Amino acid sequence: MRDARDDAGAAAVEFVALTLVLLLPLVYLVVAVTRVQSGAYAAEAAAYAAARAAVVRGLDALDSGAGTEAALGVARDAAGLAADVTAADFGVDDVAIELGCEGACLAAGSAVTARASVRVPLPGLPSVLRAAIPARVTVEATGASPVDGYVP
Repeated sequence: MRDARDDAGAAAVEFVALTLVLLLPLVYLVVAVTRVQSGAYAAEAAAYAAARAAVVRGLDALDSGAGTEAALGVARDAAGLAADVTAADFGVDDVAIELGCEGACLAAGSAVTARASVRVPLPGLPSVLRAAIPARVTVEATGASPVDGYVP
């Protein structure tokens, strides 16, 4: 006759329970790290695209007769648009760009630098919780584009 407290099948139940307890956090960690890495790629690509767009559009503006300040304004606008489009390719919609110049801005031999800052939300958190807890990771990257051989 069998004892009422027989442990047959308990190992399978414990295995399933421990698998869920250990596997779910591991899967969440993989998904979260993947999102942050995607944000890092987005920041790197957005910084480069913004710097290059600023150089190209700024030089176009100078070539068409605009003053230096007006050309810098056009360059800033183009950098912002290029960064937004590039970040959207990676599924990121929160990117900020800061432009700087090494040397005289848009002068031959100088370089335009762009610093991209991307805020990546952690996955799986409801918006109510995101409002109360800062559940975002900020990733930053810097890109530069030289101003080659342009003589206004």
